Amino acid sequence: MPKTVMKVVKDLDIPRYMGRWYEIASFPSRFQPKNGEDTRATYTLKEDGTINVLNETWTDGKRGYIEGTAYKADATSNEAKLKVKFYVPPFLPIIPVVGDYWVLFIDDDYQYALIGQPSRKYLWILSRKTHLDDEIYNELVEKAKGEGYDVSKLHKTIQHDPPPEGEDGPKDTKGIWWIKSILGK
Repeated sequence: MPKTVMKVVKDLDIPRYMGRWYEIASFPSRFQPKNGEDTRATYTLKEDGTINVLNETWTDGKRGYIEGTAYKADATSNEAKLKVKFYVPPFLPIIPVVGDYWVLFIDDDYQYALIGQPSRKYLWILSRKTHLDDEIYNELVEKAKGEGYDVSKLHKTIQHDPPPEGEDGPKDTKGIWWIKSILGK
């Protein structure tokens, strides 16, 4: 059965989209730590119109993170199809690695979002708060299902309230699993 073209948010208000988002659930990646907790992304708009991306997760009390840049895949389009670029390895920016980041749904108040990729291998449910009501969560799962995702692969992320702050824990700058997961490899 051919998969339909995914519906993507139009006219995303980028400045409103900035800030911190908590990962409520995602498709696990074999490169991602199985026991990663408190995973989140922080987006900051830069003067040149691109977005600074900071992805963080905590594993056994250690903070792992990677930074990258997001930008519109097609500057003339009103669709929320972004490209995210990271450098490998993060501490020695030599090889840029680019992945897709499509906003499939966002509520009117910009409090929760569904993010996917054209390959449908990766899916993220994000929220401004560390927890999302079951009703909303199920609604987003149904939307993903409607776009052809195998939602049985969704795995809920453990989030603590309050979330860890700042540079808690020893640094782990490898960040390789982020790159692999964003690329859908």
